[in-house]
Amino acid sequence: MIDNHYAMKHFISRSMLLLLVTGFLLGLSATPSISQEKAAAAAIELPATDEGLPGAGPIRRYDWFKGLWNQRRAAWAKAVEKDQKSLVFLGDSITQGWGDDLKGSFPGVKVANRGISGDTTRGMLIRLKDDVLALNPTGVVLLMGTNDLEENAEPETIAGNVKLILAALKKHDPKMPVIVCQVFPSSESKKRPAKKIKQLNDLYAKAVKGDSQIILLETWTLFANEQGDAKAAEFPDLLHPNDVGYAKWAAAMRPILATLGFLETENDQFELEPGFVSLFNGKDLTGWGFRIQKTLEKTADFSGKPTSDDGRYVAKSGRLIVTTPPEGSRIQQLWTTKEFPKNFTLKLEFRATPNADSGVFIRAPQLQCRDYPLAGPYKTLQKYKPQDWNELVVTVKDNVAHCTCNGEVLEAKLAVPPTGPIGLEGDRGQMEYRRIRLQEQP
Repeated sequence: MIDNHYAMKHFISRSMLLLLVTGFLLGLSATPSISQEKAAAAAIELPATDEGLPGAGPIRRYDWFKGLWNQRRAAWAKAVEKDQKSLVFLGDSITQGWGDDLKGSFPGVKVANRGISGDTTRGMLIRLKDDVLALNPTGVVLLMGTNDLEENAEPETIAGNVKLILAALKKHDPKMPVIVCQVFPSSESKKRPAKKIKQLNDLYAKAVKGDSQIILLETWTLFANEQGDAKAAEFPDLLHPNDVGYAKWAAAMRPILATLGFLETENDQFELEPGFVSLFNGKDLTGWGFRIQKTLEKTADFSGKPTSDDGRYVAKSGRLIVTTPPEGSRIQQLWTTKEFPKNFTLKLEFRATPNADSGVFIRAPQLQCRDYPLAGPYKTLQKYKPQDWNELVVTVKDNVAHCTCNGEVLEAKLAVPPTGPIGLEGDRGQMEYRRIRLQEQP
């Protein structure tokens, strides 16, 4: 009996010791987890001071902003895995106000909205790593700078922060496309005068000039009235777009996203009308090349190639794309290798980004083909569809061309030479052509 009692007592003592040790070890293992959670929470909170922070200029610390910053970033921290490989939109209240799914503006595209109302470029720089780079984005769309102006930051300071953001994006992924939207127009009554916004947008253009990874989208031109301010019909408070404004922003971006492969990846199913021949096969530049404009002497033939040697002209999913030049503006022409001495009817469709400038050469003379309402010269057209497909029809008879856009006359009697090729020019912005076809007359 004594031995059994001793054994039982010894067993209980050992068990209790084991439980105590196990509990202690579990406590030790839990401690780093709690510390990690606290560290993660601290990382997304708005810093109390500017000390040690990158960039320059204002960081907002109003109570409402601090709460919104912490709330949105805490939610995003839980969605990092879910939002991997998204097209990320980084910005302020204009971006936030578009909604988590950007109002369904880009069907089939995985998007992540990383806009915080009231944020400045320096604030976006601070949160860039955790809110954007951690998602390993497939592309990034930037709209930023308007709140800096309200806080009296100078355009040079704002542009300096944007340069740091662009440098970090490029370092993270040197092939990831970045779209920089110009700062939208607003109003002097909102402490955002047109003069300052135009100065800031000029600095943005200089910052990205020559960089083929970055595309500058002319959104200021798209929205500004004659005085350079926002229109109440699109920006009721002269700062934030309504549904009409967001729809215009989305439309401006779709051609760029299509070129980058986010949208419109299927081949065009268009069928030729009887008697017409296609001048563009939709998959490469067969039948097209470079010529010397003055003499029309052939210098390059891109048959079988999906792009021109300089990368300016791209065949993709049924579209012949004249890409946005990194220089901001660069004149280049692509010509058919064949010439057309007979009377003919030429039909094609084109789509232009805001304020894009291009042209269609008829044997040599140029018919201006642009985003007409903004770039002219035909600003009064009633049937033109901005940032959508428009049909151009050119009928050449006895060395005179009659040209229409969606049935409206552009040129009634454009003189053209007896023979020559068809050409497509690129200058400013992005222009796309499709369904390029021609019917020769007897």
